[in-house]
Parts: sequence; C-alpha cells; structure tokens
Amino acid sequence: MLLLFSVALFVSAALLFAVEPMFARMVLPLLGGSPSVWNTAMVFYQAALLAGYGYAHLLSGRGLRWRAAHLAVMAAVLLLLPLGLGPTQRPVPGGDPVGWLLLTMTATVGLPFLLLATTGPLLQRWFAHTGHPHARDPYFLYAASNVGSMVGLLAYPFVVEPRWTLAEQSRLWAIGYGLLLPLIAACAFVARAAASSPAMPRPDPAPLSDAPVTWRRRLTWVALAFVPSSLMLGVTMHFSMDIVAMPLLWIVPLAIYLLTFIVAFAARPLIGPRRAAQVLIFAVLGVLIVLEAHTSETLWLVVGLHLAALLAAGLTCHGLLAADRPGIRDLTEFYVWVAVGGVLGGAFNALLAPLVFRSVAEYPLVLIVACVLAPPWPRRARAKPDAGPSPGEAAPAPRVSGGDLLAAVILTAIVAGIIFGVRAAGHEWRQGEFVVLLAVLCFPLFAFRRRPVRFGLALGGVMLLSPLAGGAERPTLFAARSFFGIHRIQRVRTPAGTMHQLMHGTTVHGIQWVDPSRCDEPLGYYHRLGPAGQIFAAFGQAPGARRVGVAGLGTGALGAYAEAGQRWTFFEIDPVVVRIAADPRWFCYLDGMPAPPRVRLGDARLSIATDTTRYDVLVLDAYSSDAIPVHLLTREAFQEYFAHLTPHGVLVLHLSNRFFDLEPVVARIARDGGWSGRLRSDGQVAERERSQGRFPADWAVVAREERELASLAGDARWRRLRERAGVPLWTDSYSSLVSILR
Repeated sequence: MLLLFSVALFVSAALLFAVEPMFARMVLPLLGGSPSVWNTAMVFYQAALLAGYGYAHLLSGRGLRWRAAHLAVMAAVLLLLPLGLGPTQRPVPGGDPVGWLLLTMTATVGLPFLLLATTGPLLQRWFAHTGHPHARDPYFLYAASNVGSMVGLLAYPFVVEPRWTLAEQSRLWAIGYGLLLPLIAACAFVARAAASSPAMPRPDPAPLSDAPVTWRRRLTWVALAFVPSSLMLGVTMHFSMDIVAMPLLWIVPLAIYLLTFIVAFAARPLIGPRRAAQVLIFAVLGVLIVLEAHTSETLWLVVGLHLAALLAAGLTCHGLLAADRPGIRDLTEFYVWVAVGGVLGGAFNALLAPLVFRSVAEYPLVLIVACVLAPPWPRRARAKPDAGPSPGEAAPAPRVSGGDLLAAVILTAIVAGIIFGVRAAGHEWRQGEFVVLLAVLCFPLFAFRRRPVRFGLALGGVMLLSPLAGGAERPTLFAARSFFGIHRIQRVRTPAGTMHQLMHGTTVHGIQWVDPSRCDEPLGYYHRLGPAGQIFAAFGQAPGARRVGVAGLGTGALGAYAEAGQRWTFFEIDPVVVRIAADPRWFCYLDGMPAPPRVRLGDARLSIATDTTRYDVLVLDAYSSDAIPVHLLTREAFQEYFAHLTPHGVLVLHLSNRFFDLEPVVARIARDGGWSGRLRSDGQVAERERSQGRFPADWAVVAREERELASLAGDARWRRLRERAGVPLWTDSYSSLVSILR
C-alpha cells in the first residue's frame, strides 16, 4: 500500500515539474528569451497549485461518487493532450507580455496542471484513512512527492531536452499522464476498501500540533511559505540580471526550493530550523558583501553564497512550517495556506516588484524578512544537535521591542555618519572601500544574532544606506525595469574621455562618447577596427546595399555605419530600449543617421516574418544580457531570414557571449541550408584600445554562396565556420544549451 501511494505521488510530481520547463521552453521564444518569462510562469504554476490544493480540500471530505468524478475529469484531459501552442497564440507587439503569458498558460496547460496539483494533498488525505501504521502522520509523503518534483525538474535540461524535440517531449508527457491515471484509481480503490473495512484501525484524528488552527496561525503559515517562494524568484532574477544570464541556472533555485521541502517534511529531518537559522546568519552576511562588490570574477563562490542563503532560508521557514503542521483533519487546509503564501511570494516578485523597483530590490528585502522570521540562536550550546522540529513546536511570532529599534537606529546612524563624513572630507567612496566597511560591519551585526528582529532591522538599515556610498566610479544616470530586463545607463571615465554605457543586467549593450563631436564613432562590439567595421566596409557601403535590417536595437550603435540613400530598419522587443536609444541625452547614434530609421516593436523573428522588405544586409544582434534567444538560431529561423534577403544579400550575426559557444550552432545550420559562412573572433584587445572604447567581439557572416564573401576571404582573420562534435542541428523543436557551454 505504502509503495503504491509513494509511486503515484512520485510520478504525479515528476510530471508536474517536468511540464514547467517544457512549456516555458515553448513560450520563451515568443517573448525574447527573457528570464521574466520563467518568473511569470512560476507565478502561474503557483496559482494553479493553489487552485489544485483548494480543489483537493473541497474534494477530501466527499464520498465515492466525487472520487469517481475526479478520475473521470482527469481521464477527459487526455483529449487535450499532447500540449502545444496553436499558430494564432502569439503576443501582440508592444502589448502586455505578462497578461498574454498568463492567459496562454491558462488556456493551454491550466487544467492538466491543476488536476495534477490535487494529487499530493488528496492522496495524503486518502492514505491518512487507510489505517496504515504511518497513517497518523502522512506528511512524510510530501517529501516523497518533492523527490519526484526534483527528478522531473532536473531531468528536463540534462536528459529530456537534449534527446527529444518539443513535439516528442509533449507526447511523452501525455503518455506519462495516461500511466498516472490507473495509479490514482488504484489508490482510490485501496483507500476506499481500507476505510470500509471494520477490522482496519482508524488513525487518531488529533492534530500533530496542539495549537488550534486560528487566523494568526494561518497567517504565520502564509508568511513562512511566502519568504522561500519570493527568495527563489529573487535569486533567479538576481542571477539573470546581476551575475550571469545563463538559462540553465534558472532551475537551480527551484531545485533548492524543492530540496528544502524534502528535508523539512522528512520523517527525520537532517537539519532543523534553529540550526538552519544559524547558517542563514552567516550566508546573509556573505550576501551583503557580494551584493555590493558586484563581482563575477569568482563566479561560483558568489553563486554559491546566494544559493546557500536560499537553502538556509528555505530550511528555516519550511522547517518551522513542518513543525507547526496540523493533524489529518486540517491537512488539506494546511496545504491551501502554504500555496497561498507561495502564490503571494511569486506575485510579489514577478508582478509587483517590476512596477515598484528599478533593480532587483525585492531579493535583499525578503532576505531581511527571512532573518526576522528565523528562530533565535540558543544562548548556550546544546548537548544534542538540532536534528529537526518536533510536532507541537509552533513557529515563534517575531516581536519588535524598543531595544531592537534603538539598536538598529544607532547602527544605521553610525554607518550614515561614516558615509557622509568621508564625503564631507572631499573623498568619494570607491567600491572596494565600501566593501571593506561592510565587512567590518558584519561584526556588530553578528552580535545581534540572538535577536532575529534586531539583526534584520539593523541589516535593513545598512542595506538602505549602501546606494549612497556606491557608484562613485561609474555612477548610474538612469535606470529602468521592464518585463525584458533591467537597464542602467552609467557614466564611464577613461583617459581618452567620458562615455555613456548601457548595461542590461551585467552585460554592456552599447557605449558612446559623451562629446557630441564624436557621436559618429561606433564603440564597443561595433568599433570600426573590429569585425563589425570590416563587415560594413565590405557590405554596408557597397553600391547595391540600399536596405539594412538590424534585429536588436541596443544603443543604435550600428546606425553610425548608415550611408545616405540607405533605408534602415531596427527590430526591438523592449519599449524601454527604444526610448533609451532615441533619447539624445544618453545616445545620439540614431539622431546622427542620414535618414531616420524605421523601428518595429516586437519579437525580431516574428517581425521579420511579417515584413515585406528584402534586405541587402540583415544583422542579428538580439540578446537579453547574455541569455540566448534560442528561437533566433534555428534552421527554420535562418530560412525565414534568407527569404527576406536579396539574392546577393548577407546575414550578419553577432556571436559574442561569455558562456556559450554559438559558432558551431551557426555552422551546422549553414551546412544544412547549403550556405557559406565565415567568422572573425577578436578575443584579445589591447588595453589602450579598450580605453578607446573597443571591446573583444565575435562576428559571423553567412551568404548563399562563398563568392559573396570574397571581400573577407582574403583576410586571414576571417576563417570558415567550424562545427563541433556533439552540437546537433538546432530546429524550432530541438535545441540544447548544454552542448554549447564553454
């Protein structure tokens, strides 16, 4: 019996969490590959999970007919499978991507996901009435369910995606769903038979925690579920925007989030909330320093610190949840309130934060809340380590005392005095100096470890003051946040002059001299001495080059190559980028063009597909930070590009990327299409040239025939595109980022 319920929960959870990255992979290309797609999708999944738990709560007290009806609805869903997007399910250019994504997911994956979400609490409730020796406390099955979730989630990028196309993945998922139905039916039959057997002992319905289920207790459950959910998405966005925009990393915070559930709800947890809270203090102090350091040199150390903070916060909050779990009677209601907290955490990050904050401020803010909710450190060493919570150990409610407020205010005032005192002395803070100050402040903060509220308030005061000391070397002149990312314009001073620099997350997306007399000098990856300069000297200035298309606007730097009589079109998905490029206060590339360019708002591939123009030069330069919009680099995409090129037109690709080697992808597609391609990689740039605004850059050119590239073939720096073993042909249905990791 126990094996049957465990297998059913495992399969259901694996299907539930396999469909999350699979369907996100389906919609990601339509929204420019933005990490916000994943965060918004997570909000939908959490909302569907809440609806599923609510449905399970209503169904749990019903009789046999309701169980049969539930199984019939699950069987009827087979008619909606396999999952997929219809040809008309496309976002409106310039419209609300969040609303479109939520509606599309509701119409496509909503019902199957909701029904799968009911399985966990429903089967636990059925098991609780079987009379099994473990039926008194069925919460251990929650850990088994989360193991299935972990397997489904991690199997997708490393096993499923590299082996099967999206269509095949969807069919396999439908088969798995079909196999789950007899398992759930068998569980229903066993539970019914056990409940009707007079010889079967009934479990004691007394709650595991002695505390009554009051509204205060429910709100505590919500708060403890809110924090890990918000932190999971906060870490994901922080990774994408401020550390490394690697889509493979997007699933790691979710995997850790699931791991904390597995540990917290295990029959014998490896670590309890008090011990986790001790780890949390150290992890948060480390995060405090690396948030200000803004470094990616020691990438895995920085990533590890953030993940450690998420792990410790999740173990603390979920451990307190597990300690305060109610008995069988209130089991499904408990899961409903946990799901409410999860939804609120996701909605706060994905829906509210982009409207309120211009940076990923929600992440450190919720870290502070996690510290406030944590149980206090013990005042003396325990003879026995904290192995985990025991039933009846209700979550402590944080209490704010006058002493807590006074201590936090005093420490904040001291830090403010140091910051403004140094400035008053005529010295501007440098980043390294302020990091040293924060490291010193860790000692008084650590002294507050036995008072979580005092620690959290003092930490919040220090974090609030940190922007006042930072940014002296590269001050931020403008910042904006959209669905597609966080954009900052910085002033950069070099021996050669002052420049404005556009940052998308941690990636420079354009740079230009502040001096108006130098507006016509393309800088960065587009420097005249680099591959881009040579490409436009060979093709862009040719007598027949009348129409030029560019996918990805950035600062509009390529517009510096425009010639009189040419017609330029930029394709850009992010309205914020369009506003930045068109504002001469920051960048004047577009203003300096001989003729105003046409700017089409929307996904580049979809916009090109509906464009009637045939281009002599078509440039592909559309990236979100270092994230790869995979749908722009598939066989079908290249076929559409060449369909919009003149007979002698060329396709130009900017392939610079810190984490992925894109050359073999392009080489494989070119071979499949019978096209020729060459690449120039300027991996090393002298320091003197860097100060002049030139960046290392990789650019490729693909044409229908090799003779179209004759102007580049004579230059030894331009070599033929090279394929790499293990890198398959990317199509709209199949791609693998794992195969091109550097």
